[in-house]
Amino acid sequence: MTPVTVHRGDSPIILGFPHTGTFVPTDIAAELNDIGTALADTDWHVDQLYDGLLPQATTVTANFHRYVIDANRDPSGQSLYPGQNTTDLVPLTDFDGIEIWTTPPDNAAIENRGAAFHTPYHAALRTEITRARDQFGVAILFDCHSIRSNIPHLFAETLPDFNIGTNHGATCAPSVATAVSDICRAASGYSMTENGRFKGGWTTRHYGQPHKNIHAIQMELAQATYLTAESPPWQYDPAKAARIRPYLQSILTALADLAPSLGGSK
Repeated sequence: MTPVTVHRGDSPIILGFPHTGTFVPTDIAAELNDIGTALADTDWHVDQLYDGLLPQATTVTANFHRYVIDANRDPSGQSLYPGQNTTDLVPLTDFDGIEIWTTPPDNAAIENRGAAFHTPYHAALRTEITRARDQFGVAILFDCHSIRSNIPHLFAETLPDFNIGTNHGATCAPSVATAVSDICRAASGYSMTENGRFKGGWTTRHYGQPHKNIHAIQMELAQATYLTAESPPWQYDPAKAARIRPYLQSILTALADLAPSLGGSK
């Protein structure tokens, strides 16, 4: 299993999928307990949800599970949300705070996993961002995520449907954030927030450099918006997906239309 799959498009828009992968190497799987082997914290079917919405977009997908190593965490191990419950570069617990390992990885194992999985994913993502910026004069990374809408260990209230993260506007031009938030705010029957519990993960914060014509924004969707239930077997609900996909398509189309005004002159 290759650690990352890239489908190169002809657009300044890049879709990142760091948490849809379910591959766990055999030796690592043997060290997970029954809670860990359930892989409950997957961003289930997010790649399917976005499939075909902007055919010319580039996609970069991590094929490995976040329990192997989290592609959306700082490789140094620094916390994204100091003082709040969260998960680490290699999580020791699931989102409910329950231990997932019979044999937790030591520092050497984490370093090896970084070299085998985290580094290749970000090398591929960096390559596509640089290529898009050089080709189009601008790159917009749209980092695609989802999560259960009720996880008391991580957040007290029910999560809104659309959760937009820009690290309080630091990772993209205001017009990028506005284009996304205006569509979410007008989406009938859905709730939204900006820079609430999710302010953009390491990927968004690391790559988002508007002054270099690289813009990044994270979308964390509540899984209730497109799954039959937020529990096993984590089934994709075509009817729910059909309701939300037009809004996601409008977002990506709006960003593609906006790109030339952000410095995209090539």
